[in-house]
Amino acid sequence: MLILAIETSCDETACAVVKDGTQEICSVVASSKEFHEKTGGIVPEVAARKQVEFITPVINETFNKLSDKGYSKEDIDAVGVTVGPGLIGSLIVGIEAAKALSLALNKPLIPVNHLLGHIYANFVDNEAEIKFPGVVLVVSGGHTDLVLMKGHNDFEFLGGTLDDASGEAFDKVARLLGLSKYLGGRVLSETAEKCKENTIEGRLPRPMIDSDNYDFSFSGLKTAVKRLVEKEDLPTEVVAREFENAVVDVLVKKTSRAIKNTHAKSVLLGGGVAANKHLRESMETLAEKIKVDLYIPTIRLCTDNAVVIGSTAYFNQVGKPLDEIQPNPSLGIMDLV
Repeated sequence: MLILAIETSCDETACAVVKDGTQEICSVVASSKEFHEKTGGIVPEVAARKQVEFITPVINETFNKLSDKGYSKEDIDAVGVTVGPGLIGSLIVGIEAAKALSLALNKPLIPVNHLLGHIYANFVDNEAEIKFPGVVLVVSGGHTDLVLMKGHNDFEFLGGTLDDASGEAFDKVARLLGLSKYLGGRVLSETAEKCKENTIEGRLPRPMIDSDNYDFSFSGLKTAVKRLVEKEDLPTEVVAREFENAVVDVLVKKTSRAIKNTHAKSVLLGGGVAANKHLRESMETLAEKIKVDLYIPTIRLCTDNAVVIGSTAYFNQVGKPLDEIQPNPSLGIMDLV
């Protein structure tokens, strides 16, 4: 089954074709990142305008690549599209384009929760059969959630962030340390790698690490970093390392507790922060220690793309009438669409 998928939840305009939920046939992504770097953050109106500018060329390029692979438009079986969460203007562009394609191709349209896309990144180009139940840690700029995946379209929410998401904390601390004004999480991690010795090990708090639940809180950690750098003249790479350690320690400890308490057979990572090298290595160590299967998407599939939306649409095939498919900017990870 071939699914054409569209993803426009934020500042990436993406289209892809996925076969049977696991095989990427082709993928195209255009980003307006350079425009938002100038303002130090995403301006929703600018993002939406760029979506309008990019959407047609991206779809056309996807069809060109599809043709190069020996397929035609007539081979498409369904269209999938992100309906939330995200920026309302950006979502509208993708949804309306998907509705037009659904009508033109006379194929069903499948609405997709973007957050589930982060989970299904693990199913793309993965020859192994993922065993259920599995504990899923979704870590991105706007979300930090622990979910028990009992099967396709069968999820149980375990816990999530009470304030800042882990990715948001990374970006804000990067700005605080003067490393980057926009999407600085990757820069912060690169800086942390330069640390030869963490001379302030344990000085920053590990929020809620021992609490008897699966919730997270990173706003206090962000404040602790601010107070630390205001009081002491410390090397930036040392502060970056200690901050990264604090976040990863909490994520791993909470995930470990969830795996043990749910008797999960596997653990899956997803979201932009899943690209973090320290987190990936720490999760590998955890999985080896407690003997569970670990699945982590390739770096490319951790960021926003349409491939994972196509995979999600395949495994959760719930088509709806076009007039019922509407953008939902505040969609939660447990909200089925």
